[in-house]
Amino acid sequence: MNRLQELFSLQQQESLLFTRLDFWIFFLLVMCAFVLIHQKYLIRSIFLTAVSLFFYFKTSGNFVLLLGLMLLLNYGLGLLVHRAQKLGFQRLWLTIGITLNLLALGYFKYAYFFTEAFNAQFGTDFNVVNQFAVWGNELFGKGSFVDKILVPIGVSFFTFHNISYLVDIARKEIKAAKNFFDYALYVTYFPHLIAGPIVRARDFLPQVNAPYQLSKYDFSWSLWMIGKGLLKKLIFADYIAVQFIDKVLDAPETYPGFVGVLAMFAYSLQIYADFSGYTDMAIGVSKLMGFTLLENFNSPYKAVSVGDFWRRWHKSLSSWLRDYLYIPLGGNQKGSVGTYIMTAIILGFLYFITGWLALFYIYGGLTFLYVLLWQIYKPFRKVAVRDLNLLITMIVGGLWHGASQNFVVWGAMNGAALVLYNYWKKISPYEQSNLWLIRGWRIFLTLSFITFTRVWFRLPESWQPLAYLTHVTQHFDWSIKTWFVVWNTYWAVLLLLLLGFITHWLPQPWKDAFVRFFAKWPMFLQALGFALLVFILFQAVSDSFKAFVYFQF
Repeated sequence: MNRLQELFSLQQQESLLFTRLDFWIFFLLVMCAFVLIHQKYLIRSIFLTAVSLFFYFKTSGNFVLLLGLMLLLNYGLGLLVHRAQKLGFQRLWLTIGITLNLLALGYFKYAYFFTEAFNAQFGTDFNVVNQFAVWGNELFGKGSFVDKILVPIGVSFFTFHNISYLVDIARKEIKAAKNFFDYALYVTYFPHLIAGPIVRARDFLPQVNAPYQLSKYDFSWSLWMIGKGLLKKLIFADYIAVQFIDKVLDAPETYPGFVGVLAMFAYSLQIYADFSGYTDMAIGVSKLMGFTLLENFNSPYKAVSVGDFWRRWHKSLSSWLRDYLYIPLGGNQKGSVGTYIMTAIILGFLYFITGWLALFYIYGGLTFLYVLLWQIYKPFRKVAVRDLNLLITMIVGGLWHGASQNFVVWGAMNGAALVLYNYWKKISPYEQSNLWLIRGWRIFLTLSFITFTRVWFRLPESWQPLAYLTHVTQHFDWSIKTWFVVWNTYWAVLLLLLLGFITHWLPQPWKDAFVRFFAKWPMFLQALGFALLVFILFQAVSDSFKAFVYFQF
């Protein structure tokens, strides 16, 4: 009883996470109430919105007020965009909506980043003032809000939900939500609220007023997804991270270089298991409530190229950037004014955060080459614009992940790889080959490149990635003696690492067959098996819990 009182009290605590028992108690009680009201659509929307806001409060505290304010603002703007009779007014309201959403995101996520860069460039000493905290403390009492600007959990996700909602209304792909609570449920729906997947209004809103349906197979599939997500998160993400990755990356100079390489491949497995494990659980939980969330990962480490990887990894973000940034810029068909404006902005931004004057010389040389080829070789015009749009999209995608030079570099490296691959695939003799040896080699090269670039993703300080790679290459010692010591120390982690990649590379028909086999079990046996799995997982890794990686985004 005390646990329930604490769970439903108005005290903030980091408890309602998929890896915590408190969440499953919370979810079970929500489902009990949901069963009683699921046929009354408006009441259902109100109830789930309230539940979702409470869920967010328990994780993010008073930031729920920011979320509520953004809901009211964007619902009103959505109505204005929808009801605008003239195209000019519609574009005005859409521009206001996008601008306000991006300003809010920029304030909370990038204020310190830009202020520190400005101070470094111009020798100033400006300090960031959390004006929202000032107002909040005046309104709710001193101490209600901390003075330091904190990043609200999931702010990037619900900002992208809001923007896509307004844009889709302007594009006539959807109509504005019938009532506030339908829209609020779309944005705040707790399974996807704090770490995705990014959901489109056109996919979710039609389900809000649809009858609840859950077949025997849907129930079995949901349990399978939740169990798989927990296994990924607790074993292949948290355990490997705590027992191996964090130890190596916190003090890489104390390990041989090849152990640093193993740690980075392990990190590739960790971040996949962590994020896809979350979305597996979110999709499974959502299905039990009668709502379908689209797949977010499609075995990304089976990718045979960088382009293939980004079609498989974090599909909801990749498709969002494609539809709301890459295509509006002109995609691979033509240039737009936005392409050249964004190119200039990104150049200025890169100089602003790095202070590298050489960027202008490099940019000038590339511009000269660009103009020359533009004039003498007309087919180049189309691919040049495509390349610029790709680079812009990937750099913005990198910056979306965080306020750091390293995220920008990471995005630029992946953008450059996509550009180079578009040229290489036209002359590659292996592009259409189905030979298993060639396919395996291409998968290895792609995974190695993705793993290499993640050094910038994982290490926070701008100088660390190069220092890390320098140590790896200069102290690579992989003698038999060193291998024996590493195996003797980390044999369990290395076996899990091998098992994780092997299960990931299993053919998809095999994985589908496992689900169908599980679905044939009697329901009591499924529930018993699921409970046993959860009990073993929590007992095995009770000291290895880590926050989900994508909560910081």
